[in-house]
Amino acid sequence: MSNPGAVLHLLCGKIASGKSTLAAKLASHPSTLLIAEDIWLGQLYPDEIKTVTDYVLRSKRLKQILGSHIIDVLRAGTSVVLDFPANTVSDRQWLRALADQARVNHALHFLDVDDATCLARLRSRNSTGNHAFQTSDVDFALITSYFMPPGQEEGFHIVLG
Repeated sequence: MSNPGAVLHLLCGKIASGKSTLAAKLASHPSTLLIAEDIWLGQLYPDEIKTVTDYVLRSKRLKQILGSHIIDVLRAGTSVVLDFPANTVSDRQWLRALADQARVNHALHFLDVDDATCLARLRSRNSTGNHAFQTSDVDFALITSYFMPPGQEEGFHIVLG
């Protein structure tokens, strides 16, 4: 590792599993930067993300923009908490490549929360109107159908919780 003190924190969990709450807690540690996808997408693309397809396209653009910046921040010795979903093998491969290119350690925080709990939290979050995006039960089911829990064969340091 080129900078053994910096860590890239990744988050895996279904919608409303508690990823953003955990991200904020992790980012409260010294020399740690939080980069939250929902905040960036909400600011860059207000009122443009109406469908899952809209999200995928804009998320891909954001990743292209931020990738080299994240690597530079990690190389400078600052830990990064990426509040981006690490919910598919391909998502995790991109995220892992950031840590590998920066030559830092990583931690994949896996929040294993059942659908019923996530849906209850999602409905509560939607009712407050405080979140950048409203996700319907139908979209939750569609997005969850792509969810893949991390496997040991992927080579991540998995932290449960």
